[in-house]
Amino acid sequence: MKIEGISRFSFPTNVVFGPGAIKELPGILGELGVEKPFIVTDPGFKGTDSFKSIVSVLEASGVSYSVYTDVNPNPHDTDVEKGAGEYRKDGCDGVVAVGGGSPMDAAKALAVLAGQGGVVADYDAQKSDVRPISGPVPPIVTVPTTSGTGSEVGKCSVITSTSQGRKIFMCSPHMMATYAVLDPQLVVTLPAHLTAFTGMDALTHNIESLTAPIFHPMCDAIAVKGIELAVEYLEEAVKNPSSIQARGYMMISAMMGAVAFQKDLGTAHSMSHALSAVFGLQHGLANAVCLPVVMNYNKEVSKKEYALVARAFGIDIFKMDELEAAEKAIAEVAALNKRIGIPSSLKEAGVTEDKLREVADKAYLDPCHMTNSRPCTKEDLYDLLVQAYKGEY
Repeated sequence: MKIEGISRFSFPTNVVFGPGAIKELPGILGELGVEKPFIVTDPGFKGTDSFKSIVSVLEASGVSYSVYTDVNPNPHDTDVEKGAGEYRKDGCDGVVAVGGGSPMDAAKALAVLAGQGGVVADYDAQKSDVRPISGPVPPIVTVPTTSGTGSEVGKCSVITSTSQGRKIFMCSPHMMATYAVLDPQLVVTLPAHLTAFTGMDALTHNIESLTAPIFHPMCDAIAVKGIELAVEYLEEAVKNPSSIQARGYMMISAMMGAVAFQKDLGTAHSMSHALSAVFGLQHGLANAVCLPVVMNYNKEVSKKEYALVARAFGIDIFKMDELEAAEKAIAEVAALNKRIGIPSSLKEAGVTEDKLREVADKAYLDPCHMTNSRPCTKEDLYDLLVQAYKGEY
């Protein structure tokens, strides 16, 4: 990419990684001066052994805490606003996000409201009069229990507006966790289908950030490595869930994807966000189905980057031109989807054709397609959704 203009690079989150890393949580809270953390998770995770192991670590160290579980799979603005009220009522002084992307996104947004007041819509990054997030924001510690969104190191939250039926983006460096605790032992019980969905989310992040037309060579290098790790370990994590090696490296791939998409993302994410808003489709699943379709749309423009994806799959790209390598990469992504049990089409995933126009309209309002390597009109987005609905690419 041509060097022009000024770019800013930042990788500030402290990461504690490894089997048993959760035991470091009380010390981290002490370092941050947090005496009563507000633990944000989802209702399904609260009853798991993994959650019990987390709170037992806190209890063994005498840490008092509150737990908030009213978080939807695609978090709503009402979830966040209610949580901020509970945070203040319980007298908490820090936020610990535990779970997948939904509780982590909710927790980061909740921290903003707890520190600065207001409602989620005030901080909608797509508004011209967006309220700035300047602090104070309570300390945030993230503990991912899936390997997909990378929200544990991200500076944004994606929240569904219940009144507008679309995704709101809240973004600021103040929303980044001070610490991310990545413990592979916390994800070994993640069901196979969620391992597949979230893992494809990580792969999509890495691929789309690699092709985003923004100058950031550090993120490019991180994205390439994140792709390599997902290709090598995702299928093993799905089929051999107790593998700490596979689980650990998928956590790293997910984290790297989120670091890489400081560059921004692409059209698969605009489609996915809209599909989640209209149909409640799980985000990683939507990304997985849409990714080969969008890669095919982009292949002429992104063939150089997609050749690197093909190489990650073990394709000998030195014997073919870049476009041929790009086509191999698309086929390999689709084949990986099939091997790990991803539906082959949006129709198979439960989407109905009658609302695809509505999805296209919402996807066009989503900012991610604005950094797609190939520009998209609203009609392009509709055509891509029809292809994804039929499973064609």
